Amino acid sequence: MTSAHPALSPAPEMGAGLGLKPQHYRSVLESKAQGLWAEVHPENYMTEGGPRHAWLEAIRRDHPLSLHGVALSLGGADRPDADHLKRLRALADRYQPAMMSEHLAWCAHDGTYFGDLLPTPYTRDQLERFCAHIDETQEALGRKILVENPSIYLPLKSEMTEQDFLGAAVERTGCGLLLDVNNVFVTSWNLGQDPYEYIDLVPGDAVGEIHLAGHEQDENLGDQLLIDTHGAPVRNEVWELYEYTIKKIGAKPTLIERDSNLPTFDEVMAERDQAQAILDASGKEVAHV
Repeated sequence: MTSAHPALSPAPEMGAGLGLKPQHYRSVLESKAQGLWAEVHPENYMTEGGPRHAWLEAIRRDHPLSLHGVALSLGGADRPDADHLKRLRALADRYQPAMMSEHLAWCAHDGTYFGDLLPTPYTRDQLERFCAHIDETQEALGRKILVENPSIYLPLKSEMTEQDFLGAAVERTGCGLLLDVNNVFVTSWNLGQDPYEYIDLVPGDAVGEIHLAGHEQDENLGDQLLIDTHGAPVRNEVWELYEYTIKKIGAKPTLIERDSNLPTFDEVMAERDQAQAILDASGKEVAHV
């Protein structure tokens, strides 16, 4: 951390948090909710200054922060972009986030960025590349990252299950997992699998964070295909799966994601408070990071 930015205290206990949106900056800054934390996409803050940084610095003084990347393309054929990693490291050094995470997905190839998180087959060759990219990322950042499970819409030609693929990545690289419970439900529904069996087979000790979000039916196919939109409230069936998950692996810092059709702060906080109540009722301490 450079002397240009004030020293930051270690992150306190993290319970349920929110994906931070500019419309809610002031409300998050003023909130006294116990365990509240904020997560941002670092790609939106890779500048030296500006009003977004002024808000983020103020919020970080009172609330833990997590950086959730969407552009490293760890599941792609190309190595992570060195300049992107350098800028990401500078942001992490500046804000000292409690957690940093990325996706089991790819979004760039041969210099072209596609602007979406695309799935990767779970093959041995792909596992080697993925682990190499995680190693390179963790070395560049000087810290451990968490990797998020994706939403899948069509079966992929694979040699192992998603849980085995992620478990092998954890074992080989020392990374952790960001378990998106909504993604588990969406993928399981679309592929005709059991989401509870998925949770049973996840290496729970490796999970450092949980995401909850809303999904919607495809406008043409209806409930034959669920889409992870982040544009709706968390569904009841996902809340039930989340409760099962917490009972299975213990209380973990949990984030409510909402990226479109953004409701009022009070509405988002109501979902956040519901997650916090489940964490509190689990009888297990929320992780300290």
